[in-house]
Amino acid sequence: SIEGNGQDIAPEVMEDIRAVLPVGFPVSSFDLDLETMRASVEAIPAVAGATLRIRAGGILDIRVTPRIPAAVWRQSETLLLIDSTGKVMGAIASRGEHADLPLIAGDGAQDVIGEALALFAVAGPLSPRIRGLVRMGERRWDVVLDREQRLLLPTKNPISALERIVAMSQAQDLLERDVVVVDMRNADRPTIRLGENAVAQMRRINASVSGAGN
Repeated sequence: SIEGNGQDIAPEVMEDIRAVLPVGFPVSSFDLDLETMRASVEAIPAVAGATLRIRAGGILDIRVTPRIPAAVWRQSETLLLIDSTGKVMGAIASRGEHADLPLIAGDGAQDVIGEALALFAVAGPLSPRIRGLVRMGERRWDVVLDREQRLLLPTKNPISALERIVAMSQAQDLLERDVVVVDMRNADRPTIRLGENAVAQMRRINASVSGAGN
């Protein structure tokens, strides 16, 4: 029998377990190498741990602790499920299969999944607008929002930088304006890049002011 330790096991994981344990029954328990079988089950990407024992009546009992997906990692053109430790659990066909999970992208993103999840956790009112986090140069994060807006976070203390952006957005409606980029890479000198419409409007205002002064 195959059971989860208080958790449901996905049908495809059940199939993988049966595939790596092609035991023909009836078989003597003395002919079973439980340690090798356990290692085979734990080698399945979606399995975090397993215990095997022979119950009364010669029943092989398998208890599995499945990995819990924590995010979707876009690597090139492939979408991969990963758990909270960054362990790859397998590929998925489309984002819609796990639309409830946060999306991260970029080389090395899975190695700092803990920091990524912390960023999602402090996003607060921005959460519904976040399309994903992109790892830049394996050093820092960009937060990609809808409306083609992007938040550039610093290498150090990215969580506090995002908290600062959230606070500014709440206090001044910063991200409700025609802002394309909020660059926090230099914590002492955060900069904002305006959209084309806002830039054109500023030029018209400046030209009007200059003309009035002549």
